[in-house]
Formats: sequence, C-alpha cells, structure tokens
Amino acid sequence: MAQSLAKEFTKGLWAEVPPFRLVLGLCPVLAVTKTVENGIGMGIATTFVLVFSNLLVSLLRNVIPSKVRIACYIVIIATFVTIVEFLTQAFAYPLFLALGIFIPLIVVNCVVLGRAEAFASKNTPLMSIADGLGIGIGFTLSLAALAAVREFLGAGTITIWGGTPVFEMGSSFHPFTFMVEAPGAFVALGLMLAVMNLIPSK
Repeated sequence: MAQSLAKEFTKGLWAEVPPFRLVLGLCPVLAVTKTVENGIGMGIATTFVLVFSNLLVSLLRNVIPSKVRIACYIVIIATFVTIVEFLTQAFAYPLFLALGIFIPLIVVNCVVLGRAEAFASKNTPLMSIADGLGIGIGFTLSLAALAAVREFLGAGTITIWGGTPVFEMGSSFHPFTFMVEAPGAFVALGLMLAVMNLIPSK
C-alpha cells in the first residue's frame, strides 16, 4: 500500500508532470508565469483544488451516475475553486489581483478535470489524494521553474513573496524584456519542453 501511494505521488513530480510531460494546463502556465511569486501562488491554488476534488470524486465514485459524471465533477471542482478564490482574496489580496481571472479558470483546467475522470473516479480516496498531491506539486514546480527563467531573463529579478525581489541583478545587467511578454512565454515553454524531451521520463 505504501509503495503504491509513493508511486502515485512521485509520478506527478516527473514522469507525468502536467506541462512538460502531459502538455496539459498550458493556459495558466503561459499567462501567470511573469514572476515566480505568481507561479507558486497559482500552483498552490491548483494543488488545493486537485487534492480535494480528487478526494470527493473518489468518495462519491459509486454514487455519481455515469451519464452525468462530467457535470458532477465540474460542480465539485467549481466548489473548491470558489473556496480557494475566497481564501486568496482574504489572505493574499495582491496575489488575488495578480492572478485575476485565472483562479476561476481552474474550473476548466484539463489537468484537474482529467485527474477526476481518469484517476479519482476509479481509485480509493487515499490513492486519489496521493495522485492529486503529486500532480499538484509537479505543476507548482513547473510553474515556478518557467517563471524563474522568464523573470530572471526578462527583469533580472526573482520574486518569491510580497512583491519584493529576493534576488536582483546589478545595474550592468540588461533585461531581455521580451521574456516577460506573451511571446516570451511561448519561447521559454518551447525551450523547456525541448530540454524535458531530451531527458527520459522513467
């Protein structure tokens, strides 16, 4: 049992990491990764929704009628997205403003709905929690890594919390501002996908 839980957890960290292995959930990956702070915040919000929606879908897997299961999954996911939106608005308001519409859009993130349909609806609650946590942490690390590349090259800083840079290049550094714009997100993602494809997933 412990080995199975560990396997389900660790697969999301590397073998099935959503943006780079499954190439899923790219809308927030491209949109919110201007700073590491935004990337981590979005990742934590998505992880919260993944874990709790997986848990509830698994608990109700024998109750939800097959013909309306997708609608039920979306209602469950939307409930937890609303909770995380309220929590972010109450306790991390600057982050709430920075992420904007992309918090409610977690409802239609194919990573979250995909795990509910492909995994949680067919497995036990513990396995579903492990799956959601692993995929969520892998997603968060992916967002943070992409944001670090974009923010460092585009602004010469790394911002973790509160809008204050924890790392800043000197005045001799000339930022490549293209990297913090929308086209730069595609370039950075493409380069990271290329690197990931050179590394075996197993």
